[in-house]
Amino acid sequence: METSLKDRTVLVTGATNGIGLVTARELSRMGGQVTILSRNTEKCAAIAASITTATGNPVEYISSDLSTFDGIAHAAAEFKKLHTHLDILVNNAGGFFIKRIITPDGLEMTFALNHLNYFLLTNLLLDLLKSGKQSRVVNVSSGAHVRLNAMDFENLQGERKYTAWTAYAQSKLANLLFTYELARRLEGTAVTVNALHPGYVDTGFARNNGLIYNIGAKLSARIFGRSPALGAQTSIYLASSPEVTGVTSAYFHDCKQMQSSPASYNKEDALRLWNISLELTSRVMVPAQD
Repeated sequence: METSLKDRTVLVTGATNGIGLVTARELSRMGGQVTILSRNTEKCAAIAASITTATGNPVEYISSDLSTFDGIAHAAAEFKKLHTHLDILVNNAGGFFIKRIITPDGLEMTFALNHLNYFLLTNLLLDLLKSGKQSRVVNVSSGAHVRLNAMDFENLQGERKYTAWTAYAQSKLANLLFTYELARRLEGTAVTVNALHPGYVDTGFARNNGLIYNIGAKLSARIFGRSPALGAQTSIYLASSPEVTGVTSAYFHDCKQMQSSPASYNKEDALRLWNISLELTSRVMVPAQD
């Protein structure tokens, strides 16, 4: 018997292509009240309409730039206009950038989009998550985090030296440190927080870095990558399966719980990253955060 998400509110970020789109479509097919969130308004509207047609279940959308604090705050505010609670949050939006890019907030793009986006959006929606029914936060991380032995707090945003793969790996390690720290802070509530590695997936990921790199990324993904449908299975599983009810602070790949790297379990680093993230986002952060 298929899992029913009837009357469950769902928010999926980065849902206009790849595993985010598949995740949103399948959670809608299960009956979830899905809202998709991405930057391009026209694409959001078209994808929401296509999922609605495919599933027969109305899908809402919010268009906002999750690489900026104002964009994240806008997204959270818009969602709160639509809903009084949130049962499932899938943090999926992210990117890979060959060159060091600075956001309007003065932050390095990989760190801002891949980590601070998850941190700030989740915290801004935390009151709605606590009001949900056994709510779930699902953070899409990556096996790339194992490339690092620890967070490099002296080069957190590539200030001293920027290497694209190091920046990406560090942002994915940050996803895990955030996941485990948030789970600790939510002990005693009905909200669970888990992370996952989707595998190497054939999507549009990393194809924003110029023609030559894009051609290479596309060929590599076609040859070695799994389909978005397969890559999305663990996100869908963690968002919907009764098998993980009550499971929190865990890391999954191919719908199976596994250990992440030793560095990801460093509680001191997790707390340090939390406090840095809190300070950086203080301009738009909700007042009461412990």
